[in-house]
Order: sequence, then structure tokens, then C-alpha cells
Amino acid sequence: MLIAAPMSSLLALAVLGVLAGGEMWRHRLIYVCCAIASLALLVGGARHLGQSPGTGPAFILPIGLPWMEAHFRLDNLSALFMVVVNIATCAASVFGIGYCSHLPEPRRVTPFFPLFLFGMNAVLIADDAFMFLVSWEFMSLSSWLLVLADHRTAENRDAALVYLIMATFGTFCLLTCFGLLAGPEGAYSFAAMRDAKLEPVAGFLVVALALMGAGSKAGLVPLHAWLPLAHPAAPSHVSALMSGVMTKVALYGLIRILFDLHGHVPWGWGAAIMVIGGITAVLGVLYAILQDDLKKLLAYSTVENIGVVVIGLGLAIAFKDGGEKTLAALALVAGLYHIVNHSIFKTLLFLSAGAVITATGERDLGRLGGLLKRMPWTGAATLVGAAAISALPPLNGFVSEWLIFQSLFKGPSLPHWAMKFGVPVVGAMLALAAALAATCFVRAYGIAFLGRPRSPEAAQAHAIPGTMRWTMAVLAALCVVLGAVPVTLTEALSAVVQPLTGINIAVSADLGWPWLSPVSSTRGSYSGTVLVLTGAALFVISIVLVHGFGTTRTRRADAWDCGHRENIPETQYTGQSFAQPLRRVFGSSLFGARETVDMPEPGDLGPARLVVRLIDPVWIIFYQSVIRVVGFLADRVNRMQFLTVRRYLLMMFATLVFMLLVVAVRQTQ
Repeated sequence: MLIAAPMSSLLALAVLGVLAGGEMWRHRLIYVCCAIASLALLVGGARHLGQSPGTGPAFILPIGLPWMEAHFRLDNLSALFMVVVNIATCAASVFGIGYCSHLPEPRRVTPFFPLFLFGMNAVLIADDAFMFLVSWEFMSLSSWLLVLADHRTAENRDAALVYLIMATFGTFCLLTCFGLLAGPEGAYSFAAMRDAKLEPVAGFLVVALALMGAGSKAGLVPLHAWLPLAHPAAPSHVSALMSGVMTKVALYGLIRILFDLHGHVPWGWGAAIMVIGGITAVLGVLYAILQDDLKKLLAYSTVENIGVVVIGLGLAIAFKDGGEKTLAALALVAGLYHIVNHSIFKTLLFLSAGAVITATGERDLGRLGGLLKRMPWTGAATLVGAAAISALPPLNGFVSEWLIFQSLFKGPSLPHWAMKFGVPVVGAMLALAAALAATCFVRAYGIAFLGRPRSPEAAQAHAIPGTMRWTMAVLAALCVVLGAVPVTLTEALSAVVQPLTGINIAVSADLGWPWLSPVSSTRGSYSGTVLVLTGAALFVISIVLVHGFGTTRTRRADAWDCGHRENIPETQYTGQSFAQPLRRVFGSSLFGARETVDMPEPGDLGPARLVVRLIDPVWIIFYQSVIRVVGFLADRVNRMQFLTVRRYLLMMFATLVFMLLVVAVRQTQ
């Protein structure tokens, strides 16, 4: 089987990583082999994408629980996510060939990198609850070790601790969820779960637990607290995978449970999930706008894009339960398309951040600037990624968000009043998030790559290895291709959603290639191909007109600097000043933003200082309350260590009496 060999090779590469020692060529060789294994898994997933339902390869191994073997299967859904995951893992592996020499301790990264790749792919092909959870923990623990790679920094240790706690919480929720799906018979295979009938209470709990378990790994608000801590702490090529594809593996688990194993999720859950997605999108991008750390900004941006995907999933659930299967398929196609798109441009942006850190040693926006002139490849690739994540046509981010908007426009057609009123509100949230995302990345790109260097490190930025440059170039090209020719991918996604919704939607049925007309050819159609060709033609015409009729004389002049001719980088906009209007509009209420200005007296040559203080309301209201309750209970339980022998005996006697009473009550029933 084309998938078994690369999966096995990843485990072997982990062993070789332990033996790599301090010689850099061995670390590079392991990354080369990881890239080859990822490419093989990518080809294997692509070959099985679009197959007829029930015809995918499946195999059983004599491992796992004593009374059950380990089941593995590759269907359309898992094949799609295998393509999504391994595009990014292949890119990150190639990037790591040049990047690994810049790591402080490569031996703490190289052995766990292939294990991380193995865990994510194993989750996708698991066909029973036991192997799914084992693979899920494999993915979580290997990524935790990668977050802890730079363990000498207290901030990274704290981030790893929070991540481990949240990962444990998520696994516990999924364990309970699968237990309810298995029922009293303990049928843990996915095939048995599909055939089982759930009671209303059990069905409610399954959806809630799946949302908490998978949502905590994906980064849904308010379960996102670990994400902006752990993603920046990991090495950049690992951050790219954690943000770009590990969150997508979590969404795979959510889709697998809600659309495949559960069978029937009420429309009310779809409305609730849609609202959660809208809140996640808006809060995620607001968090991002206020960040000066480049990697933390990208991590919060992931929260926003996860919210966009979840809006599509919630719509699909509501449409499916309301009998609108065509619209359900459209909403699910839109959500899956955004999953594919986000995995590519977010991987690109994190790798670009890694390139900036490699060249400058800085990731604070306030100490960057002028990098486009010194790093043209990185600057061009980052510009494409920033435009794609800002949903600007004709790039791929626009297509998926446009499809989600097309689904939202049809939401009020459902007979439920909650959907009639809720869909316009969520649509406004999505529009606000899209506008703020564009603002966020105009700020990030402009401060980091344009203007003049704000620090000696930025002024002395050096070239990066060719493998890193070419990796970013390929991902940028994919952003263009998926935006310019979206029809091919939408057809493949239609085959994925067909067994989940019961209908095969043709997104381009009305007008045909290369147009997308998901609702109607008269009310909503789009062609990225036509837009690209038109833009290219206008560009050529402009060049011809300028060179044919314009002046050929070159003029050079100093940049205008508010009337000054001095080269003073401090006179430029900073990240804080760019974000100040939005911080005052949204931050004062949502984040308790407070600005303190320390202005020296006349004649004092000391600098003026602006101090901005923000709070994380989710952390303070939600997590600190939980921490206080846990601390209170732990202090009370801790007293049990110091009881006398008589009190221990009394406690044992009371426990025995209580258990006997429980047995007696059950027997009387």
C-alpha cells in the first residue's frame, strides 16, 4: 500500500533523529527523508481522492485493545485531509533543511519532527476510536516536545505547560465522546458507531464533547488560550505545521464525528456552532491586530480563520437538518475549501516569519522594517500570503470566503427564526473579520518589509538558504493557482461531501468552467481565471502605454518625511501607532486597553514614553476563575494527607456504607 511505507519510514526517521548527533548533515538528511515520505503520502492521498464511497483501502492490524484489532481506512474525507496535511509537511521539511542549522539545539527538534508527521497522518487513517485517540495523543505529545525544544526560556516552558493541560482536556472530552458513541456494547469501530442509534441526551453530549475536544485543539474561543502561547514558542517550521495543519486535523475530527459518526445533528447545534465561529473570527483578528510579536500575530490570525471554517460547518449542519441538502453541501464545500487554503497560506506566512527571524534574529515588528529591499524573495512571497489571508481576489483566500458568504445569503431561507435573525448577524461578523484581517496584514507587512530599518539587525539582514526561498515560492504559487483555477478543487470537494450530505453539488454547473456559480448564474458567479487574465492584460497594456508614451528619464529624490530630509527611522509609523485607532475603538471595551504617556518636562532631554496595557478577557474571566477553583479544591483535598488513623478508618467505613446503599437502591429498582 502506498501509504504504509512512508508511515513506517517516519517512525524509522525518528529513531535516526535520536542518533543524529551534532553533525548537521545528518539532521538535513532526516529532513530530506521527511520531505520524501510526505510527498509519498501526498500522492497516496491524491490518488484516492474522489473515489466512490465505500471503495477506499482498508486494513486491520492485530494490535490495540485486547478484544479488538486496530482498524485503518482511507476514504474521501481522510484522503482530502491527507493531501492538506502533507502539502504543508513536505514544504516544512524542505524548509527545515536550511533552517535546522539556525536552531539552538537541533537534537531537541529533529527526532520529534517525523513523529509529529506520523501522528497527524495516523489520525486521518484511524478507523476506530482507540487508534484515533492513540494517534491523537501521539500528535499532541510530539508537538508538545517540539514546543518545549527551547526549554531554557521560562516563557516557552509556561507555553508548553498550558498546551499540555489543554491537550489533556481535549483528549478527555474526545474519550468521553467516543464512549457515548460506542454505547453500552463497547463497539469502538467507526462502522459500528455509524449504525448505532443515540438517545437524545447522548446525542447532545456527543456534539458538546466533540466541540470541546476538537475545538480546543483547533483554537475555538474560549478554548484558544494555548494557541498564541505554543505556536510562537515552537521552531518556525514546526509553528507552520501546528498552525497550518494540526488545527486542520482537529477540524477533521470534528467533521468526522458530526457529519459521519453521529448521523443526525439538530439545526440548533448548527446555529450555535455558526455563532461560535463568528465570535471566534472577530475576536481572533482583534487579538492579532494588537500584537507586535510577528509569530503571535500569525497565531491569533489562525484563531480567526478557524472561526471562518466553523461558520461554514455550522451552516452545513443547519441546512442538512432543515432538508436543504444542496445548500448543506455548498456550505461544507466552502468550509473545506477554506481549510485547504488556510493550510497553504498560513504555512507560507509562518515560514516567512522563520525566514525573517533567521535573517535578522528579530520577530518584534518594532525592530523590523525595510526588509523587502534586503530579502526580495521573502518579501514577495509574504506579500502573496498576506493578500491571500486578507481574502483579496484573485487569490485563494477570496474564493473560500466568497463561497461561505454565498451560503450565508441563503441562510434566512430556513424556517427557523433563530436562523433568520442569526445568519445576518454572523454575516456581519464575517464581513468585519475580513476587513480587520486586511488591516492586520497591511500593518504587519508594511511595518516589517516597507519603510526603513528600525534596528541594526534589520539593516544588516542577510540572505537565507535557497531551500527556504524556493519553499516559500512554491507555496505562494499555490495560493495563486488555487485562486485562479478554483473549479478543479471544488469538483474534488464535491466528491468528499457527497457521502456526508447525501448530494453531489456541482459548484460550476450553471456556467461551466471556469466559472463558479454555486447559487445561480444570474445572482452570484465568479471566475478567478477570467479575473487573472483581465488583470494580466491590463498590466501589459499599462506597461506598453507607460514605456511607449511616457518619459524615459529616471528621476531620483529623497523620500518625503514630513518636511525632514534626515534618515530618522523613528519618524515612521510603528505597529503600535498603526493599531491605535482600532485599539481605541475595540480595545478599550473588549481588552481594557489603557494608554499611559510619560512626557518629559520642557528642557528635559529624556525620551517621551507611551505604555499600552491590555488584558485578555477570556483568560481573566474563564481560565483564572478555573485556576482559582482548582486551587481552592486542591488545598482542601490536600488536608487529607494529614488525617489521623482513626479518621482514615472512619472515612473508609463511610465510603463502604455509601457504596452498599447505592447497591441496595439499584437492586430495589
